[in-house]
Amino acid sequence: MSKVLKGIRVLEQGTFITGPAASMLLGDLGADVIKIEQPETGDPFRAFKGGLYSPHYQTYNRNKRSVTLNTKNPDDLQLFDELVREADVYIQNFRPGAAERLNAGEERLRTLNPRLIYCSISGFGRDGPAASRPAYDSVAQAASGFLGLLINPANPRVVGPAIADSLTGFYAAYGILAALLERQHTGVGRTVEVSMLEAMTHFNLDAFTHFYSAGEVMGPYSRPSVSQSYVMKCADDKWVALHMSSPEKFWQGLAQAIERPDMFDDPRFATREARIENQPAVIEFLRPIFATRSRADWCKRLQAQDVPHAPMYDPSEALDDPQAKHLELLVSAVHPTMGEFRTVRSPVSFDGQRNKEIVPPPVLGEHNAEILGPIREKLKAAAEDTTP
Repeated sequence: MSKVLKGIRVLEQGTFITGPAASMLLGDLGADVIKIEQPETGDPFRAFKGGLYSPHYQTYNRNKRSVTLNTKNPDDLQLFDELVREADVYIQNFRPGAAERLNAGEERLRTLNPRLIYCSISGFGRDGPAASRPAYDSVAQAASGFLGLLINPANPRVVGPAIADSLTGFYAAYGILAALLERQHTGVGRTVEVSMLEAMTHFNLDAFTHFYSAGEVMGPYSRPSVSQSYVMKCADDKWVALHMSSPEKFWQGLAQAIERPDMFDDPRFATREARIENQPAVIEFLRPIFATRSRADWCKRLQAQDVPHAPMYDPSEALDDPQAKHLELLVSAVHPTMGEFRTVRSPVSFDGQRNKEIVPPPVLGEHNAEILGPIREKLKAAAEDTTP
């Protein structure tokens, strides 16, 4: 594994997704990530069927070590402070004010370690009229204008994964990396702040650009119409996705694949502009055609004509695709007590070397002895030196 962040120590006092996702990304790059959790319960995302090793927790907590500390307890706080003094990065995603109540506020930690990169992740920012409101994934998607681009008006319900949570973690890691680079020149740490609202608003940049430059309020079908994106159900009840974009050659190839070269005689399908305007009609035209053959058959036909397409896989299929296998996307490791852990490797390669080595997510407090033991001995020795 290319450990480009080897030597960087990250303390993560995060819960659920945003904070843990940020530190996981740094851990994937080789940073030494120490996850600080509450004794007995740990990260609330751990809880699952009476245990503390949920699939949700596993998703965002690989390549980390776990210690348990209650920073309201004086003895635990002393251990925490020693960790802070030796750390490069600290990450938390508490509501504004909570870090201070846990003795982990930026001002206090900065006095312990001026070189510390302090990352604070929130829902709506540190101040302002919404700062104290609870924020979860769908809340941030809605407030940023992004959720409206996903909701089907005919069947309005929330769909898809925790996009806002994950993306906020990405933006936090992005800011931390920039601060680490600057610190090489200044020797002084920065406070990195990102809120879920800010992250999702930036991710939704295309919709705002369309509004401010063209007065267009985008909806769930705006981009798919312009990009000419489709999903088609095949004879075997499997689906295939098409992204026809703007080059005319792709449509010519599709016409050959479906054996309907005359489709362009219909004025609704004759030009790109017409197809964008009449996308519902295009869908109705293609739907019965794709229902006549299996997905595998359609993929062969589409590939032969160089049509941009892919099988619409579910998670049980995607990593068995020949290209996914060639890229070695599925990786695994064995945890000493929890058994085999399988996941998707980091997508970033360095010098042609794929990052295939992973450490399974830790059980709660797995590294207490390894990490906190030497600190306790150090503090004990220091106390004995000062005893008359």
